[in-house]
Amino acid sequence: MSQRQLGLYVHWPFCAAICPYCDFNVYKARGQETEPLLEAILADMTYWRDQTGKRPLTSLFFGGGTPSLMAPDQVRRIIEQADRLWGFEDSFEISLEANPTDAEAARFQDLRNAGVERLSLGLQALDDASLKQLGRFHSAQEGLSAARLARTIFPRLSIDLIHTRQGQTLETWQQELELALTLQPDHVSPYQLTIEEGTAFAKAASRGTLCLPDNDQAADFFTLTQTLLEGAGFDAYEVSNHAKGSNNRSRHNLLYWTSQDWIGVGPGAHGRLGWGGARRATKAHLRPKAYCDSVTQSGNGILEDDSLTLDAVRDEFWLMGLRMLDGVALYDAPGVPLPEDQIQARIGQGLMWQSPTHLGLTAAGCLVADTIIGNLLAGER
Repeated sequence: MSQRQLGLYVHWPFCAAICPYCDFNVYKARGQETEPLLEAILADMTYWRDQTGKRPLTSLFFGGGTPSLMAPDQVRRIIEQADRLWGFEDSFEISLEANPTDAEAARFQDLRNAGVERLSLGLQALDDASLKQLGRFHSAQEGLSAARLARTIFPRLSIDLIHTRQGQTLETWQQELELALTLQPDHVSPYQLTIEEGTAFAKAASRGTLCLPDNDQAADFFTLTQTLLEGAGFDAYEVSNHAKGSNNRSRHNLLYWTSQDWIGVGPGAHGRLGWGGARRATKAHLRPKAYCDSVTQSGNGILEDDSLTLDAVRDEFWLMGLRMLDGVALYDAPGVPLPEDQIQARIGQGLMWQSPTHLGLTAAGCLVADTIIGNLLAGER
C-alpha cells in the first residue's frame, strides 16, 4: 500500500433528542457540562500525537451526536490543537455534522470562522409528516432554509436524506430528491432506512406498528436514487454516497473505505492505525464521564486497544473497499485472496467487474452488496 493517510475523528455525543432510528453512542444534551469533555478531547489528542508521530492530517471530522451543538469556540480550539500537533496536508478537509435546527446565521458563520469548510447537514426528509415520523425537530421549511444558508457560508455542502421510509412512494421520493438538488449541494448521502437493534424503531417493528417497504421495493428506491443523481451530474462513488466530481468526495470517509489510518477521540470513537498484522483497532470509553475519567487517570480515553489479525484486516479491507465505485486495488489486498472461481461466477452474473488492477461491484451488485461481500469472505457461492 502507498504512503498512508491519517485522519482525526472527533465524536461529540450530545443531541437535543435521540432519533428513534439511531444506534450511535449519543446522550441527551440537556443539563450537560461540556467543557470537561472538551478538555479531555484536547488531552487525548496529545496522547495520540505521541503514538502517530508527526504526520499531517488529511481530514478532521466532527461527528456525533450533534457537533453543531458545540460552541464555535470549542470547535476552533480542537482545530487549532490538531494543527499544532499534526498540521494539515495541502488538500485537507474539515467537516462538521449539523442539524437544521442549529442553523442560526451567527452559529453557521462562526463555525466557518472557526475553520469548518465542509458542512454535512442532516436534512433526512423534506416533508413534515416524514420528519415527525423520524423523530426530527425541524420542519421541511427549516431544513430548506438551513441548507440555503449553509450554501452561502461554507465552501462545500453535503446533505443527508433517508429513503425507504414507512408509507413512502417512489413518486414522493423523486419529488424530495429533485427539491434537494435545487439546494445545489456538492455531495448527497441518501441512506436506506434500516432497523437497528436496540432502537425505538426496532421496538415499533417488533410490535408491528412500523412496517418498511420490502426488499424489492427498497431496490426500486435505490435504482431511482442512482438514476436521478447520476442524471444531475453526481458520481455514485460509494453505495450510498454521491459527489459532484471527485474533488467533492468525502475525504474522511475515503479513509475508512480504503483502509487508511484514523484516530478516534471522544466518547465511543473508533480508530485504526497501522497495516497488515500490525493494524491497531481502538475504541474509546462510551460514557462521557468514563471517557473524561480515563483521560485524567491514564492520559487517554481508550477502552479497547486490539491488534487485528491479518484475517480481520483482510475482511475489513474487502467489506469497506468493495462498496466503492472505483472498486478495490488488487495489489493492495492483504491476506488470502478472494476465491477466483467465485469472483468469476459473480462477474458472469453481472454482479461484479474486474480489470487487471481492480475488482468492484456493478450497479446490480450494489443492490446486494452486503450479501455478495459476506459470501465471498466466507468462501460461499
